[in-house]
Amino acid sequence: MTYSVYEDVVTIKLIQEACEILGVPMEAILKLFGEHFFTFCKKSGYDRMLRTLGGTLTEFIENLDALHSYLALSYQEMNAPSFRLEREADGRMLLHYYSDRSGLCHIVPGIIEAVAKDFFNTDVAMDILDMNKEAERTGKKEHVVFLIVQKPHRQMRRAKPNRLQDGRDIERDQEVLDAAFLRSKEKYLSVSACPVKKSRWEVVRSVVTFGKGHLLNTFVPIYPDQLWIEVKTFCDAFPFHIVFDESLRVKQTGVNIQKYVPGLQTQKIQLDEYFSIIHPQVTFNISSICKFINSQFVLKARREMMPKAWKRQPTLKLRGQMIWMESMRCMIYLCSPKLRSLQELEECQMHLSDLAPHDTTRDLILLNQQRLAEMELSTQLERKKEELRVLSKHLAIEKKKTETLLYAMLPEHVANQLKEGRKVAAGEFKACTILFSDVVTFTNICAACEPIQIVNMLNSMYSKFDRLTSVHEVYKVETIGDAYMVVGGVPVPVGNHAQRVANFALGMRISAKEVMNPVTGEPIQIRVGIHTGPVLAGVVGDKMPRYCLFGDTVNTASRMESHGLPNKVHLSPTTYRALENQGFEIIERGEIEVKGKGKMTTYFLIQNLKASKDEIMGRPQTLLDHKEASAQENPNVRTVAVTRCTDSQELLPKSDAADESGVKGMISTLPFNSGERRQQNFPRSDLGAGGILDLGSEKPKVGFLSLPRGRTFPLFAVPLRDDSGWVCGHLLPGACPSLRSPDSDLGSSRVGQAEEPGPLLSAFQQPF
Repeated sequence: MTYSVYEDVVTIKLIQEACEILGVPMEAILKLFGEHFFTFCKKSGYDRMLRTLGGTLTEFIENLDALHSYLALSYQEMNAPSFRLEREADGRMLLHYYSDRSGLCHIVPGIIEAVAKDFFNTDVAMDILDMNKEAERTGKKEHVVFLIVQKPHRQMRRAKPNRLQDGRDIERDQEVLDAAFLRSKEKYLSVSACPVKKSRWEVVRSVVTFGKGHLLNTFVPIYPDQLWIEVKTFCDAFPFHIVFDESLRVKQTGVNIQKYVPGLQTQKIQLDEYFSIIHPQVTFNISSICKFINSQFVLKARREMMPKAWKRQPTLKLRGQMIWMESMRCMIYLCSPKLRSLQELEECQMHLSDLAPHDTTRDLILLNQQRLAEMELSTQLERKKEELRVLSKHLAIEKKKTETLLYAMLPEHVANQLKEGRKVAAGEFKACTILFSDVVTFTNICAACEPIQIVNMLNSMYSKFDRLTSVHEVYKVETIGDAYMVVGGVPVPVGNHAQRVANFALGMRISAKEVMNPVTGEPIQIRVGIHTGPVLAGVVGDKMPRYCLFGDTVNTASRMESHGLPNKVHLSPTTYRALENQGFEIIERGEIEVKGKGKMTTYFLIQNLKASKDEIMGRPQTLLDHKEASAQENPNVRTVAVTRCTDSQELLPKSDAADESGVKGMISTLPFNSGERRQQNFPRSDLGAGGILDLGSEKPKVGFLSLPRGRTFPLFAVPLRDDSGWVCGHLLPGACPSLRSPDSDLGSSRVGQAEEPGPLLSAFQQPF
């Protein structure tokens, strides 16, 4: 269950950085870390477990190894230290600390001092007596001996305290404590490093000086004169136990341990022949075991000593306590099989009945099995949750695709009503504008082409038209063959529905020029008819429902399309009245005979005088963007954007526009140092997109083109070499530094020529 295991190198490096920043020694940082680690464990839910570990500080320390052994079930990567406590009746203690992790021993004083103060209301001080590599620990472990000293409790004085006297007392006590510590350390180091005989350890314990008070409680147990239990009963009650002497010769074993280690039934066998010590990592002899008598021992059966039929199954591990029996000079090992789950129980071919009823290993196996089941269930739930999240994400994507397809067939509010299972009532719209279009000579094209060519042509054309419906916010009703039908003002009523449909029609006419006739290779021609009037709209049918329009307005719009001319936008009288004085150029066609309607005066829509082609087509890039990009590409050339006069016609007021054959425009010029102002007519200039125009050595006239609503454009005009007319264009920023716009936001009203007229090379840009 360990989520992340960090190397000790990372921890040491982090502590070293903290020492460098804070300017404190490493020992102080580690001690503070120990205090905060104890606080962290309490806040993490281990408070009750730690409080119940022992009734005194000594009992707490003696059971730390058992706690680490339990936590190893959940945190299998945990590399915990081991503790051994040497104590006397008067409360003197030496703490032996063993660890694989070198350099972290200073954490221990912080933890132990915090535990003593928090749990036992006792102040203790810990100092290091010795630090070396312990041979008993396979030569890899760090062995540190701590002296634990209980600080004396000072009596509270009722009278006003004498601060000077108290300070002297504290200094005197500290001097005595330091002197005692030095003497203890000298005498400890003079003792043999291999304490085999008990008398030598008694010497060590006798030289340790403590403060006042005791760390042990005053409870004294009472023992019976004799042991009131039969040998057979004892072996049955404790089925997993081993008694061995100082030479490791087995004297007695429990009944079930004989069952799973048959060799133990042989008399006078050596225990180390059948088992090895896994924890703590000590040599298998009686003196090493006595040193760690308070630790939990884990023994593992040797596979080579097992019957051949059992060698494939996992080896038996025993976990328990070593108890030295002084009168008999023997050691008893009370143990249980080290099992964590029912699976391990089955792999060892054991049963719960093999464990003693009082053995908590039974409960541990069942509880841990339940915990493992809960963890597996939690893991499955997490997997299912992640799968549901992925499926939900995919479902949302598919739902969006479905809704997009549905909203393409029906209006959004109508589709939502149908999804909710409600009936969609037909709605009457007092005013809307309907457009029909078709392809000229579509029947002849179909007869001369393959079906796939027709499909490709219509798909290309309808894709362009569909994009324009989003640009001008009109609703596409349906397409039948080459016929395309849209409506403005339905299903959402708007006041400018006629203007929207008119701009859409102009965009259709431009887009149609980009679709080629598969027979001739020329752009196709379309007829467009528009009519404005009331309609009734609603959903018809249950299977593949469609949002349809009904009324005479639909028929009249269809007649406008069928009676129209190629590449013309045919308007009915009502649509003409709706577009009148709205900035559109409209010419009267005259009175014509309309089937089913009689004679009608109809009109042709020419252009929108207030909108450019880019705006009509919904192109995101503006003309200014094109000009600036061109200027950046060639900064050394004074660049101007040249436009055809036909394109400039869209920017001129209606009164200045002429018919389609000849374009009459006006440009106001003001030559430098001349008070003359005149108007010059210019014809159509057949410059191609992307072409380059050499203006020669002529000095261009520069000025401003007056537009509706007081707008102006800085322009240039140059006579053509053959004197056939003028070339006009839009000056880019910086092309003529001496030219200033008369607009208030562009500075002064000074007008003039370019400072360096010379030969001009002008790159032709996107027309405006």
